[in-house]
Amino acid sequence: YVCSTWGNHHFKTFDGDIYQFPGVCEYNFVSDCRDSYPEFSVHIQRTLNSNNHPEIQYILIKIKDITVYLKPKLVVVDGRIVKTPYYSSGMLIESNDVYTKIYAKLGMVLMWNQEDALMVELDNKFNNHTCGLCGDYNGIPIYNEFIKGGASYNSITYGNLQKISKPNARCEDPDETQALPSCNEHRDECERLLTSSAFADCRFRLNLEMYIQACMQDKCACNGNEDSVCICSTISEYSRQCSHAGGRPGEWRTQQFC
Repeated sequence: YVCSTWGNHHFKTFDGDIYQFPGVCEYNFVSDCRDSYPEFSVHIQRTLNSNNHPEIQYILIKIKDITVYLKPKLVVVDGRIVKTPYYSSGMLIESNDVYTKIYAKLGMVLMWNQEDALMVELDNKFNNHTCGLCGDYNGIPIYNEFIKGGASYNSITYGNLQKISKPNARCEDPDETQALPSCNEHRDECERLLTSSAFADCRFRLNLEMYIQACMQDKCACNGNEDSVCICSTISEYSRQCSHAGGRPGEWRTQQFC
């Protein structure tokens, strides 16, 4: 029931597909897409920070008729800056130095680490009713996200379709013909990190292979620069998702690593 995005433009849909999409426009992350009266929407805008690492610049959330705008260390509700914890009809916003969390009574929990990683958990009453980068939540990987009506989309085409059109936005669509390079190296190292004893309680709770692939992509993209930094976000995501699934990851960070 969880969709997430983290690190080097990684996304995991509700149905379990993991893909990369390096867009820096505003996108529909996940919305209720029923015509009659959509209950919520979550838009995100990414940017590259001074170290050229992607992070989330802002998140725009609509829950029924309330609009919430999140930036690091800032929560704005219906145009007013608010202090947290903030309660409103059917919604609670909590914030500390590390996370901003929103609980909505309609069946959504949103958690952002105020940097690169966003996770949204949805009640299964929204099965088959969502759209956006998180997919349609129909329980079937690939179908209707990357294969629709017999046509297949790559992740960049799929991502570009989720762009929110804003007349004065200045951002380029990633080129759909430039598929992200595949990466077959670094498997041993990524596997070693993700199966270390700290993660013993995680192996059977998550699809390990997906995180190994994401870690390999990160290593390849890094080209040997300050290596550990490149893969920290994927290892962190694995740890977060493990906790979320009821696991108890051990202490995996060290003075030298992450």
